[in-house]
Amino acid sequence: MIEWLKRLRAAFGASFLWLVCLIYFTQGFRSFVWTAVSYQLKDTLKLSPSSSQFLFSIAFFPWSIKPLYGILSDCIPIKGRKRVPYLVIATVLSLVPWPILGLNATSRSSMWLLTTFLTVQNLGSAMADVVVDAMIAEAVRHERVSFAGDLQSISWLAMAFGGICGSLTGGFALTNFHIHTIFLLFSVLPSIQLLSCGLVEENSVDSKAFPEFSELKSSDAVNGNSSSLDEDSFSEKKSNTSITRRKKSNKGSKKKTVSSKVQVTRKADSLASQWFQSLKAATFSLCRAFKQPIILRPMAWFFLAHVSIPNLSTVMFYYQTEFLNLEASFLGTARVVGWLGLMLGTFVYNKYLKRMKLRRILMWSQVGLAFLTLLDIVLVSRVNLTFGISDRIMVLCGSALSDAVNQFKFMPFLILSGQLCPPGIEGTLFALFMSINNLGSTLGSFVGAGLASLLSISSGSFDNLLLGIVVQVLCIFIPIAFLFLIPKEATGISA
Repeated sequence: MIEWLKRLRAAFGASFLWLVCLIYFTQGFRSFVWTAVSYQLKDTLKLSPSSSQFLFSIAFFPWSIKPLYGILSDCIPIKGRKRVPYLVIATVLSLVPWPILGLNATSRSSMWLLTTFLTVQNLGSAMADVVVDAMIAEAVRHERVSFAGDLQSISWLAMAFGGICGSLTGGFALTNFHIHTIFLLFSVLPSIQLLSCGLVEENSVDSKAFPEFSELKSSDAVNGNSSSLDEDSFSEKKSNTSITRRKKSNKGSKKKTVSSKVQVTRKADSLASQWFQSLKAATFSLCRAFKQPIILRPMAWFFLAHVSIPNLSTVMFYYQTEFLNLEASFLGTARVVGWLGLMLGTFVYNKYLKRMKLRRILMWSQVGLAFLTLLDIVLVSRVNLTFGISDRIMVLCGSALSDAVNQFKFMPFLILSGQLCPPGIEGTLFALFMSINNLGSTLGSFVGAGLASLLSISSGSFDNLLLGIVVQVLCIFIPIAFLFLIPKEATGISA
Protein backbone atom coordinates (compact mmCIF):
# COMPACT_ATOMS: atom_id res chain seq x y z
CA MET A 1 0.00 0.00 0.00
CA ILE A 2 2.76 2.43 0.97
CA GLU A 3 4.80 1.56 -2.13
CA TRP A 4 1.69 2.07 -4.28
CA LEU A 5 1.16 5.52 -2.79
CA LYS A 6 4.82 6.38 -3.35
CA ARG A 7 4.52 5.46 -7.04
CA LEU A 8 1.44 7.65 -7.39
CA ARG A 9 3.23 10.50 -5.65
CA ALA A 10 6.20 10.17 -7.98
CA ALA A 11 3.92 10.13 -11.04
CA PHE A 12 1.52 12.96 -10.16
CA GLY A 13 3.03 14.92 -7.28
CA ALA A 14 1.93 15.15 -3.67
CA SER A 15 -0.08 18.37 -4.10
CA PHE A 16 -2.18 16.95 -6.96
CA LEU A 17 -2.90 13.71 -5.08
CA TRP A 18 -3.79 15.69 -1.96
CA LEU A 19 -6.25 17.88 -3.86
CA VAL A 20 -7.93 14.94 -5.62
CA CYS A 21 -8.26 12.91 -2.42
CA LEU A 22 -9.52 15.94 -0.49
CA ILE A 23 -12.23 16.72 -3.05
CA TYR A 24 -13.47 13.14 -3.15
CA PHE A 25 -13.26 12.82 0.64
CA THR A 26 -15.38 15.97 0.94
CA GLN A 27 -17.91 14.54 -1.51
CA GLY A 28 -18.27 11.46 0.67
CA PHE A 29 -18.25 13.43 3.93
CA ARG A 30 -21.27 15.43 2.76
CA SER A 31 -23.42 12.85 4.58
CA PHE A 32 -22.24 14.56 7.79
CA VAL A 33 -24.07 17.78 6.98
CA TRP A 34 -26.94 16.51 4.83
CA THR A 35 -28.24 14.38 7.69
CA ALA A 36 -28.50 17.63 9.64
CA VAL A 37 -30.36 19.22 6.70
CA SER A 38 -32.91 16.38 6.82
CA TYR A 39 -33.57 17.05 10.51
CA GLN A 40 -33.74 20.79 9.86
CA LEU A 41 -36.53 20.26 7.33
CA LYS A 42 -38.39 17.78 9.53
CA ASP A 43 -38.05 19.26 13.02
CA THR A 44 -37.55 23.00 12.51
CA LEU A 45 -39.47 23.76 9.32
CA LYS A 46 -42.06 21.04 10.07
CA LEU A 47 -42.28 20.03 6.41
CA SER A 48 -44.23 17.00 5.30
CA PRO A 49 -42.34 14.05 3.77
CA SER A 50 -43.49 14.95 0.26
CA SER A 51 -42.47 18.62 0.71
CA SER A 52 -39.03 17.63 2.02
CA GLN A 53 -38.47 15.26 -0.88
CA PHE A 54 -39.59 17.94 -3.33
CA LEU A 55 -37.09 20.38 -1.79
CA PHE A 56 -34.28 17.84 -1.98
CA SER A 57 -35.11 17.20 -5.64
CA ILE A 58 -34.73 20.91 -6.43
CA ALA A 59 -31.54 21.27 -4.40
CA PHE A 60 -29.83 18.37 -6.17
CA PHE A 61 -30.81 19.46 -9.69
CA PRO A 62 -27.33 21.00 -10.43
CA TRP A 63 -25.98 17.44 -10.56
CA SER A 64 -28.19 16.87 -13.60
CA ILE A 65 -26.47 19.51 -15.76
CA LYS A 66 -22.83 18.48 -15.26
CA PRO A 67 -21.93 18.62 -19.00
CA LEU A 68 -22.51 22.37 -18.93
CA TYR A 69 -19.66 22.83 -16.45
CA GLY A 70 -17.41 20.56 -18.49
CA ILE A 71 -18.06 22.43 -21.72
CA LEU A 72 -17.46 25.81 -20.07
CA SER A 73 -14.15 24.76 -18.53
CA ASP A 74 -13.02 23.11 -21.78
CA CYS A 75 -13.88 26.01 -24.08
CA ILE A 76 -13.48 29.21 -22.03
CA PRO A 77 -10.16 29.45 -20.15
CA ILE A 78 -9.90 31.99 -17.33
CA LYS A 79 -6.57 33.85 -17.48
CA GLY A 80 -5.25 31.09 -19.71
CA ARG A 81 -6.18 28.21 -17.39
CA LYS A 82 -9.07 25.79 -17.82
CA ARG A 83 -9.22 23.86 -14.53
CA VAL A 84 -7.91 25.54 -11.39
CA PRO A 85 -9.92 28.82 -11.76
CA TYR A 86 -13.15 26.86 -12.24
CA LEU A 87 -12.22 24.67 -9.28
CA VAL A 88 -11.77 27.82 -7.17
CA ILE A 89 -15.17 29.13 -8.29
CA ALA A 90 -16.78 25.76 -7.54
CA THR A 91 -15.19 25.59 -4.09
CA VAL A 92 -16.36 29.09 -3.22
CA LEU A 93 -19.91 28.20 -4.29
CA SER A 94 -19.83 25.04 -2.17
CA LEU A 95 -18.33 26.88 0.82
CA VAL A 96 -20.24 30.16 1.14
CA PRO A 97 -23.77 28.75 1.86
CA TRP A 98 -22.71 26.83 5.00
CA PRO A 99 -21.38 29.80 7.08
CA ILE A 100 -24.43 31.82 6.05
CA LEU A 101 -26.80 29.04 7.08
CA GLY A 102 -24.85 28.54 10.30
CA LEU A 103 -24.75 32.20 11.33
CA ASN A 104 -28.06 33.49 9.96
CA ALA A 105 -31.15 31.99 11.57
CA THR A 106 -33.47 33.51 8.97
CA SER A 107 -31.71 31.78 6.06
CA ARG A 108 -32.15 28.32 7.58
CA SER A 109 -35.68 28.99 8.85
CA SER A 110 -37.08 30.03 5.47
CA MET A 111 -37.88 27.12 3.16
CA TRP A 112 -37.10 28.99 -0.06
CA LEU A 113 -33.95 30.66 1.26
CA LEU A 114 -32.72 27.32 2.52
CA THR A 115 -33.53 25.70 -0.82
CA THR A 116 -31.63 28.45 -2.67
CA PHE A 117 -28.49 28.06 -0.55
CA LEU A 118 -28.58 24.27 -0.78
CA THR A 119 -28.93 24.50 -4.57
CA VAL A 120 -25.95 26.86 -4.80
CA GLN A 121 -23.94 24.48 -2.61
CA ASN A 122 -24.77 21.54 -4.87
CA LEU A 123 -23.88 23.65 -7.91
CA GLY A 124 -20.40 24.14 -6.48
CA SER A 125 -20.02 20.48 -5.52
CA ALA A 126 -21.16 19.25 -8.94
CA MET A 127 -18.86 21.67 -10.75
CA ALA A 128 -15.90 20.61 -8.59
CA ASP A 129 -16.71 16.97 -9.35
CA VAL A 130 -16.61 17.63 -13.12
CA VAL A 131 -13.43 19.70 -12.98
CA VAL A 132 -11.49 17.21 -10.87
CA ASP A 133 -12.59 14.39 -13.18
CA ALA A 134 -11.21 16.40 -16.11
CA MET A 135 -7.97 17.02 -14.22
CA ILE A 136 -7.63 13.28 -13.59
CA ALA A 137 -8.29 12.51 -17.27
CA GLU A 138 -5.62 15.00 -18.35
CA ALA A 139 -3.13 13.76 -15.76
CA VAL A 140 -3.19 10.16 -16.98
CA ARG A 141 -2.85 10.89 -20.69
CA HIS A 142 0.07 9.63 -22.75
CA GLU A 143 3.05 8.66 -20.57
CA ARG A 144 1.05 8.14 -17.35
CA VAL A 145 -1.86 6.21 -18.86
CA SER A 146 -0.85 3.08 -16.92
CA PHE A 147 -1.82 4.87 -13.70
CA ALA A 148 -5.42 5.59 -14.81
CA GLY A 149 -6.93 2.74 -12.82
CA ASP A 150 -4.81 3.56 -9.77
CA LEU A 151 -5.90 7.19 -9.73
CA GLN A 152 -9.56 6.21 -10.03
CA SER A 153 -9.12 3.65 -7.26
CA ILE A 154 -7.62 6.12 -4.82
CA SER A 155 -10.41 8.58 -5.68
CA TRP A 156 -13.12 6.03 -4.87
CA LEU A 157 -11.30 4.98 -1.70
CA ALA A 158 -11.14 8.60 -0.55
CA MET A 159 -14.86 9.08 -1.21
CA ALA A 160 -15.80 5.84 0.55
CA PHE A 161 -13.63 6.75 3.53
CA GLY A 162 -15.24 10.20 3.59
CA GLY A 163 -18.71 8.64 3.46
CA ILE A 164 -17.96 6.32 6.38
CA CYS A 165 -16.44 9.12 8.47
CA GLY A 166 -19.30 11.50 7.62
CA SER A 167 -21.97 8.95 8.50
CA LEU A 168 -20.32 8.00 11.80
CA THR A 169 -19.64 11.55 12.97
CA GLY A 170 -22.92 12.94 11.59
CA GLY A 171 -25.07 10.97 13.99
CA PHE A 172 -22.78 11.86 16.91
CA ALA A 173 -22.84 15.55 15.96
CA LEU A 174 -26.64 15.65 15.79
CA THR A 175 -26.79 14.19 19.29
CA ASN A 176 -24.30 16.64 20.80
CA PHE A 177 -24.47 19.85 18.72
CA HIS A 178 -27.06 22.24 17.35
CA ILE A 179 -27.75 22.03 13.62
CA HIS A 180 -26.31 25.48 12.91
CA THR A 181 -23.05 24.39 14.59
CA ILE A 182 -22.89 21.37 12.25
CA PHE A 183 -23.23 23.72 9.26
CA LEU A 184 -20.29 25.78 10.52
CA LEU A 185 -18.17 22.70 11.27
CA PHE A 186 -18.66 21.32 7.76
CA SER A 187 -17.49 24.59 6.19
CA VAL A 188 -13.96 23.76 7.40
CA LEU A 189 -13.49 21.14 4.66
CA PRO A 190 -14.37 23.41 1.69
CA SER A 191 -12.13 26.08 3.26
CA ILE A 192 -9.18 23.68 3.28
CA GLN A 193 -10.08 22.69 -0.29
CA LEU A 194 -10.04 26.35 -1.35
CA LEU A 195 -6.58 26.85 0.12
CA SER A 196 -5.37 23.61 -1.49
CA CYS A 197 -6.31 24.87 -4.96
CA GLY A 198 -3.28 27.17 -4.79
CA LEU A 199 -0.94 24.20 -4.41
CA VAL A 200 -1.60 22.84 -7.90
CA GLU A 201 0.11 24.45 -10.87
CA GLU A 202 -1.58 24.55 -14.27
CA ASN A 203 0.05 25.50 -17.56
CA SER A 204 -1.46 28.38 -19.49
CA VAL A 205 -3.25 27.49 -22.71
CA ASP A 206 -3.15 31.01 -24.20
CA SER A 207 0.06 30.53 -26.14
CA LYS A 208 -1.13 27.21 -27.58
CA ALA A 209 -4.78 27.79 -28.16
CA PHE A 210 -4.59 31.45 -29.12
CA PRO A 211 -1.08 32.14 -30.46
CA GLU A 212 -2.13 35.22 -32.32
CA PHE A 213 -3.41 36.74 -29.10
CA SER A 214 -0.05 36.23 -27.38
CA GLU A 215 1.69 37.67 -30.44
CA LEU A 216 -0.56 40.69 -30.20
CA LYS A 217 0.43 41.27 -26.57
CA SER A 218 4.13 41.00 -27.36
CA SER A 219 3.84 43.31 -30.38
CA ASP A 220 1.90 45.83 -28.31
CA ALA A 221 4.65 45.75 -25.72
CA VAL A 222 7.27 46.39 -28.40
CA ASN A 223 5.29 49.27 -29.86
CA GLY A 224 4.86 50.75 -26.41
CA ASN A 225 8.59 50.61 -25.69
CA SER A 226 9.55 52.16 -29.03
CA SER A 227 7.13 55.02 -28.60
CA SER A 228 8.49 55.77 -25.12
CA LEU A 229 12.03 55.72 -26.47
CA ASP A 230 11.03 58.13 -29.23
CA GLU A 231 9.54 60.48 -26.67
CA ASP A 232 12.75 60.37 -24.59
CA SER A 233 14.93 61.11 -27.62
CA PHE A 234 12.72 64.01 -28.64
CA SER A 235 12.87 65.50 -25.13
CA GLU A 236 16.68 65.57 -25.22
CA LYS A 237 16.69 67.77 -28.33
CA LYS A 238 15.71 71.09 -26.81
CA SER A 239 17.31 73.62 -29.13
CA ASN A 240 17.74 71.63 -32.34
CA THR A 241 14.15 70.35 -32.63
CA SER A 242 11.43 72.71 -33.82
CA ILE A 243 7.88 72.97 -32.45
CA THR A 244 6.47 71.80 -35.79
CA ARG A 245 8.41 68.54 -35.75
CA ARG A 246 7.28 67.89 -32.15
CA LYS A 247 3.64 68.28 -33.20
CA LYS A 248 4.14 65.88 -36.07
CA SER A 249 5.76 63.28 -33.81
CA ASN A 250 2.90 63.62 -31.29
CA LYS A 251 0.38 63.12 -34.07
CA GLY A 252 2.28 60.03 -35.21
CA SER A 253 2.38 58.53 -31.71
CA LYS A 254 -1.34 59.20 -31.24
CA LYS A 255 -2.06 57.39 -34.49
CA LYS A 256 0.02 54.43 -33.32
CA THR A 257 -1.84 54.37 -29.98
CA VAL A 258 -5.25 54.49 -31.68
CA SER A 259 -4.16 51.82 -34.14
CA SER A 260 -2.96 49.50 -31.33
CA LYS A 261 -6.25 50.01 -29.42
CA VAL A 262 -8.22 49.07 -32.52
CA GLN A 263 -6.08 45.96 -32.92
CA VAL A 264 -6.66 44.97 -29.29
CA THR A 265 -10.41 45.42 -29.72
CA ARG A 266 -10.42 43.37 -32.90
CA LYS A 267 -8.34 40.62 -31.30
CA ALA A 268 -10.60 40.58 -28.22
CA ASP A 269 -13.62 40.23 -30.51
CA SER A 270 -11.78 37.46 -32.33
CA LEU A 271 -11.09 35.70 -29.02
CA ALA A 272 -14.75 35.91 -28.00
CA SER A 273 -15.69 34.57 -31.42
CA GLN A 274 -13.28 31.66 -30.98
CA TRP A 275 -14.81 30.85 -27.60
CA PHE A 276 -18.29 30.92 -29.11
CA GLN A 277 -17.26 28.69 -32.00
CA SER A 278 -15.55 26.31 -29.57
CA LEU A 279 -18.70 26.10 -27.42
CA LYS A 280 -20.83 25.58 -30.51
CA ALA A 281 -18.57 22.84 -31.86
CA ALA A 282 -18.42 21.03 -28.50
CA THR A 283 -22.20 21.13 -28.10
CA PHE A 284 -22.74 19.93 -31.67
CA SER A 285 -20.26 17.05 -31.25
CA LEU A 286 -21.92 16.07 -27.98
CA CYS A 287 -25.41 16.04 -29.49
CA ARG A 288 -24.26 14.19 -32.61
CA ALA A 289 -22.56 11.49 -30.53
CA PHE A 290 -25.49 11.13 -28.16
CA LYS A 291 -27.96 10.65 -31.02
CA GLN A 292 -26.23 7.46 -32.10
CA PRO A 293 -28.52 4.49 -31.27
CA ILE A 294 -25.68 2.52 -29.67
CA ILE A 295 -25.35 5.35 -27.11
CA LEU A 296 -28.92 6.62 -26.90
CA ARG A 297 -30.62 3.27 -26.27
CA PRO A 298 -28.60 2.13 -23.20
CA MET A 299 -28.75 5.60 -21.65
CA ALA A 300 -32.51 5.63 -22.19
CA TRP A 301 -32.77 2.39 -20.20
CA PHE A 302 -30.80 3.72 -17.22
CA PHE A 303 -32.87 6.91 -17.27
CA LEU A 304 -36.07 4.87 -17.36
CA ALA A 305 -34.83 2.64 -14.54
CA HIS A 306 -34.79 5.70 -12.25
CA VAL A 307 -37.81 7.63 -13.49
CA SER A 308 -40.22 4.68 -13.43
CA ILE A 309 -39.55 3.89 -9.75
CA PRO A 310 -40.94 6.31 -7.11
CA ASN A 311 -38.22 7.24 -4.64
CA LEU A 312 -39.64 7.11 -1.10
CA SER A 313 -36.34 7.48 0.79
CA THR A 314 -37.35 10.72 2.52
CA VAL A 315 -40.71 9.23 3.50
CA MET A 316 -38.89 6.23 5.01
CA PHE A 317 -36.60 8.63 6.91
CA TYR A 318 -39.65 10.26 8.48
CA TYR A 319 -41.11 6.84 9.31
CA GLN A 320 -37.88 5.61 10.91
CA THR A 321 -37.39 8.72 13.05
CA GLU A 322 -41.00 9.46 14.02
CA PHE A 323 -42.76 6.09 14.15
CA LEU A 324 -39.87 3.73 14.90
CA ASN A 325 -38.10 6.40 17.02
CA LEU A 326 -34.65 5.52 15.69
CA GLU A 327 -32.06 8.05 16.85
CA ALA A 328 -29.67 9.95 14.59
CA SER A 329 -26.60 8.03 15.80
CA PHE A 330 -28.17 4.72 14.75
CA LEU A 331 -29.14 6.08 11.32
CA GLY A 332 -25.52 7.18 10.91
CA THR A 333 -24.42 3.65 11.68
CA ALA A 334 -26.91 2.34 9.12
CA ARG A 335 -25.35 4.59 6.48
CA VAL A 336 -21.90 3.27 7.37
CA VAL A 337 -23.23 -0.25 6.81
CA GLY A 338 -24.59 1.01 3.50
CA TRP A 339 -21.14 2.26 2.45
CA LEU A 340 -19.64 -1.10 3.40
CA GLY A 341 -22.35 -2.80 1.34
CA LEU A 342 -21.46 -0.58 -1.60
CA MET A 343 -17.81 -1.56 -1.32
CA LEU A 344 -18.78 -5.22 -1.02
CA GLY A 345 -20.96 -4.92 -4.13
CA THR A 346 -18.07 -3.41 -6.07
CA PHE A 347 -15.75 -6.23 -5.00
CA VAL A 348 -18.27 -8.98 -5.85
CA TYR A 349 -18.99 -7.45 -9.25
CA ASN A 350 -15.32 -7.14 -10.22
CA LYS A 351 -14.53 -10.62 -8.91
CA TYR A 352 -17.45 -12.70 -10.19
CA LEU A 353 -19.82 -10.75 -12.43
CA LYS A 354 -17.83 -8.67 -14.92
CA ARG A 355 -17.83 -11.46 -17.53
CA MET A 356 -21.57 -11.96 -17.24
CA LYS A 357 -23.86 -10.33 -19.84
CA LEU A 358 -25.10 -6.96 -18.70
CA ARG A 359 -28.72 -7.73 -19.53
CA ARG A 360 -28.68 -10.63 -17.09
CA ILE A 361 -26.96 -8.59 -14.37
CA LEU A 362 -29.44 -5.75 -14.72
CA MET A 363 -32.44 -8.10 -14.72
CA TRP A 364 -31.36 -9.82 -11.49
CA SER A 365 -30.47 -6.46 -9.96
CA GLN A 366 -34.05 -5.28 -10.48
CA VAL A 367 -35.39 -8.54 -9.04
CA GLY A 368 -33.06 -8.14 -6.05
CA LEU A 369 -34.20 -4.57 -5.48
CA ALA A 370 -37.84 -5.73 -5.56
CA PHE A 371 -37.07 -8.41 -2.99
CA LEU A 372 -35.28 -5.93 -0.71
CA THR A 373 -38.18 -3.48 -0.99
CA LEU A 374 -40.34 -6.29 0.36
CA LEU A 375 -38.29 -5.93 3.55
CA ASP A 376 -39.73 -2.41 3.85
CA ILE A 377 -43.20 -3.93 3.55
CA VAL A 378 -42.33 -6.34 6.36
CA LEU A 379 -41.02 -3.43 8.45
CA VAL A 380 -44.00 -1.14 7.88
CA SER A 381 -46.56 -3.94 8.39
CA ARG A 382 -44.72 -4.88 11.64
CA VAL A 383 -44.53 -8.54 10.63
CA ASN A 384 -40.88 -8.61 11.72
CA LEU A 385 -41.92 -8.24 15.37
CA THR A 386 -44.05 -11.37 15.05
CA PHE A 387 -40.88 -13.35 14.32
CA GLY A 388 -38.86 -11.54 16.99
CA ILE A 389 -36.75 -9.52 14.53
CA SER A 390 -36.04 -5.99 15.77
CA ASP A 391 -36.57 -2.87 13.68
CA ARG A 392 -32.87 -2.02 13.94
CA ILE A 393 -31.79 -5.30 12.35
CA MET A 394 -34.29 -4.80 9.54
CA VAL A 395 -33.01 -1.29 8.83
CA LEU A 396 -29.34 -2.34 8.95
CA CYS A 397 -29.84 -5.34 6.67
CA GLY A 398 -31.96 -3.36 4.24
CA SER A 399 -29.40 -0.54 4.06
CA ALA A 400 -26.42 -2.83 3.45
CA LEU A 401 -28.09 -5.15 0.94
CA SER A 402 -29.86 -2.44 -1.05
CA ASP A 403 -26.63 -0.44 -1.52
CA ALA A 404 -24.81 -3.60 -2.60
CA VAL A 405 -27.48 -4.51 -5.16
CA ASN A 406 -27.68 -0.92 -6.41
CA GLN A 407 -23.94 -1.11 -7.03
CA PHE A 408 -24.56 -4.18 -9.25
CA LYS A 409 -26.71 -1.88 -11.38
CA PHE A 410 -24.40 1.12 -11.22
CA MET A 411 -21.24 -0.76 -12.26
CA PRO A 412 -22.71 -1.77 -15.66
CA PHE A 413 -23.68 1.86 -16.13
CA LEU A 414 -20.08 2.97 -15.56
CA ILE A 415 -18.75 0.23 -17.85
CA LEU A 416 -21.13 1.02 -20.71
CA SER A 417 -20.48 4.73 -20.33
CA GLY A 418 -16.73 4.22 -20.64
CA GLN A 419 -17.04 1.83 -23.59
CA LEU A 420 -19.49 3.94 -25.59
CA CYS A 421 -17.66 7.28 -25.34
CA PRO A 422 -16.07 8.17 -28.72
CA PRO A 423 -12.51 9.58 -28.74
CA GLY A 424 -12.08 13.31 -28.24
CA ILE A 425 -15.12 14.06 -26.09
CA GLU A 426 -14.85 11.29 -23.51
CA GLY A 427 -14.93 13.59 -20.48
CA THR A 428 -17.90 15.70 -21.53
CA LEU A 429 -19.91 12.74 -22.83
CA PHE A 430 -19.24 10.77 -19.65
CA ALA A 431 -20.42 13.79 -17.64
CA LEU A 432 -23.58 13.76 -19.79
CA PHE A 433 -24.11 10.08 -18.99
CA MET A 434 -23.76 10.76 -15.28
CA SER A 435 -26.12 13.72 -15.59
CA ILE A 436 -28.74 11.50 -17.23
CA ASN A 437 -28.38 9.11 -14.32
CA ASN A 438 -28.67 11.98 -11.81
CA LEU A 439 -31.60 13.54 -13.66
CA GLY A 440 -33.41 10.21 -13.60
CA SER A 441 -32.85 10.01 -9.83
CA THR A 442 -34.09 13.57 -9.39
CA LEU A 443 -37.24 12.92 -11.40
CA GLY A 444 -37.72 9.66 -9.49
CA SER A 445 -37.68 11.74 -6.30
CA PHE A 446 -40.30 14.07 -7.78
CA VAL A 447 -42.44 11.03 -8.62
CA GLY A 448 -41.99 9.72 -5.08
CA ALA A 449 -42.97 13.10 -3.62
CA GLY A 450 -46.06 13.14 -5.83
CA LEU A 451 -47.00 9.60 -4.76
CA ALA A 452 -46.60 10.50 -1.07
CA SER A 453 -48.76 13.58 -1.53
CA LEU A 454 -51.38 11.58 -3.46
CA LEU A 455 -51.58 8.98 -0.68
CA SER A 456 -51.73 11.72 1.98
CA ILE A 457 -48.61 10.43 3.74
CA SER A 458 -47.56 13.09 6.21
CA SER A 459 -45.54 13.49 9.38
CA GLY A 460 -47.29 11.34 11.98
CA SER A 461 -49.68 9.79 9.45
CA PHE A 462 -48.23 6.74 7.72
CA ASP A 463 -51.42 4.74 7.19
CA ASN A 464 -50.96 4.61 3.39
CA LEU A 465 -47.19 4.08 3.42
CA LEU A 466 -47.64 0.34 2.95
CA LEU A 467 -49.65 0.98 -0.24
CA GLY A 468 -46.95 3.36 -1.50
CA ILE A 469 -44.25 0.70 -1.02
CA VAL A 470 -46.39 -1.88 -2.86
CA VAL A 471 -46.63 0.55 -5.80
CA GLN A 472 -42.85 0.99 -5.64
CA VAL A 473 -42.30 -2.79 -5.78
CA LEU A 474 -44.50 -3.14 -8.85
CA CYS A 475 -42.74 -0.25 -10.60
CA ILE A 476 -39.33 -1.89 -10.08
CA PHE A 477 -40.27 -4.54 -12.65
CA ILE A 478 -41.03 -1.97 -15.38
CA PRO A 479 -37.39 -1.50 -16.55
CA ILE A 480 -37.04 -5.28 -17.07
CA ALA A 481 -39.46 -5.03 -20.00
CA PHE A 482 -37.09 -2.56 -21.71
CA LEU A 483 -33.83 -4.50 -21.34
CA PHE A 484 -33.76 -4.91 -25.14
CA LEU A 485 -32.27 -1.38 -25.15
CA ILE A 486 -29.05 -2.77 -23.65
CA PRO A 487 -26.62 -4.31 -26.21
CA LYS A 488 -27.32 -8.04 -26.30
CA GLU A 489 -23.75 -9.30 -26.06
CA ALA A 490 -22.38 -6.57 -23.82
CA THR A 491 -20.42 -7.70 -20.74
CA GLY A 492 -18.21 -5.98 -18.24
CA ILE A 493 -15.25 -6.49 -20.55
CA SER A 494 -16.62 -5.65 -24.03
CA ALA A 495 -19.67 -3.90 -25.38
